[in-house]
Amino acid sequence: MPATPLRCDIFCAVVDNFGDAAVCWRLACQLAAEYGWRVRLWIDDIAPLRRLAPDFATTGVAVLPWPHASRPGATGDDVADIVIEAFACDPPAPYVAAMARRTRAPVWINLEYLSAEAWVGGCHGRPSPHPGLPLTKYFFFPGFTPDTGGLLRERDYEARRAGFDAAAFRAEFGVPAPASDELLVSMFCYAGAPLEALCQAWAAGPLPVRVLWPGRTEPPQDRGRLRIHPLPFLPQLRYDELLWSCDLNFVRGEDSFVRAQWAAKPFVWQIYPQEADAHLVKLDAFLDCHPAGSSLRAFWHAWNGYGALDWPAFAASLPAQRTAAGDWARQLGGRPDLATNLVEFCLERVK
Repeated sequence: MPATPLRCDIFCAVVDNFGDAAVCWRLACQLAAEYGWRVRLWIDDIAPLRRLAPDFATTGVAVLPWPHASRPGATGDDVADIVIEAFACDPPAPYVAAMARRTRAPVWINLEYLSAEAWVGGCHGRPSPHPGLPLTKYFFFPGFTPDTGGLLRERDYEARRAGFDAAAFRAEFGVPAPASDELLVSMFCYAGAPLEALCQAWAAGPLPVRVLWPGRTEPPQDRGRLRIHPLPFLPQLRYDELLWSCDLNFVRGEDSFVRAQWAAKPFVWQIYPQEADAHLVKLDAFLDCHPAGSSLRAFWHAWNGYGALDWPAFAASLPAQRTAAGDWARQLGGRPDLATNLVEFCLERVK
């Protein structure tokens, strides 16, 4: 371990929604809090961060607007020891040029998107020499197998979950104590989800369903056996609590997808849509490795726009899903987390 704290610059370009900022912020906070790195997060749109982490200015991570990174010192002294570009966002050209002027070349990481596809393990950690500068970029892939970078998870996660008071959480947001036969559901989805079909199935179903919906501005709604309970938009730490408090969680993108797995509860994933249905390949790759994948596939496909929703069949599988969710979380938790793997990878290459 170097005698002085390592400096780390993370570059984040917010493409859409909250996922890019959410992943970068979790990683930045973990590197600073757990490993003592001096972290700067260069981000081109600070608005998502204001919602995900309203207290970001007090965390010890320096948050800076992206354009300022275009003016590093002429000698490269302002360049960090570790440079992480999130999701191939390409740091500003003047900054990259300054990286090459640094006396000791920084460790340059391209943090990729999460995928369960089989090829990921073979590409994780591979170097990519710069075509014109004496620099090497390394591809770092999050993943679900030991030959990948793992998943983001803080050291205090289990302690926070063990100390969570579900009754206090419900009381804070005016959620009644659930009846013995009531299903408590959290909802976080993109606009294209078949919500109306699902709400109709819930409203006409045999069991009461109460949906906790963060960020929803409409008033509470009662439809047959369905109760919709709006919540304010929840910062990252509070969102974990929402997942812990529910029996079933609907999540989207990458960040909430990972947090749902750590919560060890049944969940439904709406993957970010891509051209030519490339996202369906990624969806199926995850279902192929999840212990309950066979029972999830039809409903998850329908939730992502491929087929008709069959809520009764999916609901009947929830008891088995609970067991599988716990087994899956324990399996993943038995491996090093992404930040730990990233730190070890970088320390081996710091010159």
